[in-house]
Amino acid sequence: METLASAMRRDNRRFKATPPTSSSSAGRVPLVMAFLSCLACLYVAGRLWQDAQTRAILSGLLEKSSGDLPKALSVDDKLRNLGCTEIGRKIAEAEMDITKAKSEGYLWGNGTGTTASDKKKLLAVIGVYTGFGSRLKRNTFRGSWMPRGDDLKKLEEKGVVIRFIIGRSPNRGDSLDRNINDESRRTNDFLILESHEEAAEELPKKVKFFFSAAIEAWDAEFYVKVDDNINLDLAGIIEMLEDRRGSQGLYMGCMKSGLVVSEEELQWYEPEWWKFGDAKTYFRHASGSLFILSNNLARYININSASLQSYAHDDISVGSWMMGLNATYVDDDRLCCLSSTQDKVCSSG
Repeated sequence: METLASAMRRDNRRFKATPPTSSSSAGRVPLVMAFLSCLACLYVAGRLWQDAQTRAILSGLLEKSSGDLPKALSVDDKLRNLGCTEIGRKIAEAEMDITKAKSEGYLWGNGTGTTASDKKKLLAVIGVYTGFGSRLKRNTFRGSWMPRGDDLKKLEEKGVVIRFIIGRSPNRGDSLDRNINDESRRTNDFLILESHEEAAEELPKKVKFFFSAAIEAWDAEFYVKVDDNINLDLAGIIEMLEDRRGSQGLYMGCMKSGLVVSEEELQWYEPEWWKFGDAKTYFRHASGSLFILSNNLARYININSASLQSYAHDDISVGSWMMGLNATYVDDDRLCCLSSTQDKVCSSG
């Protein structure tokens, strides 16, 4: 029978033979922590390296992209990109034309003496109004007071240009236009107003197109508007204008006034009748059958045509434009084509 002493000795021997587990566990913990720390360091270092690479790539892309960006555009570049360069050029040319016109005397007071350049001007451009149905009248003129062919060219060499003035058909390119084109090629005595529509309601505007086109085509001392029912004494009108060569601001014609027709159903009705005052009387103006403007007045119409008011009749329209200018009115009985005045340079046909 085992005694208490022997049992105690046996237990002591068992306790000494078994290794202490707590101390071994405590020794492994630092190793595990050190391993985890190494892993953490490696992870952080890897991420930092990746971020550095990413930043390097992004920096390269940004630098490349910034090199391709457009530089700050100048005003000229912006105008060119917007397609406005041509508009800017036209504005500059218009400003130059206005400056030139002022220097040449469309606003007189800058001196009206004859200069060397004035001597090179033509004496006159005579525009004979005509229409699509006036071919017989044109042929009559060509066989009477109006030269044709080589004689017309010789007259131009002496300083006088004569042209039939006509616009375009409301139906552009139709037989009316084609017939005028054919006649013009044969006779070479037309000034065709491409921007004007040849219609009764557009007739008051025709005078603006005529003076503008004539002064752009020929530099002359005077510009003469003649209706197609008027016969001219060509030698007489040339002599009249020669005596006034070098003059500025001349508005010549058979001056008149007259009542303003305010009833729509009557002939010569004026839609703008209310603008002429309670007396309903027109201001002084040259009869529309024949009148003459000096170079600077015609140039004034050309420059300001877009803002000039047109009334029901072209002679009233021109008279209204002259009222605002320091024009010299020349009332000459010889230009009263419809009267019985002697020594006329014109007569009704």
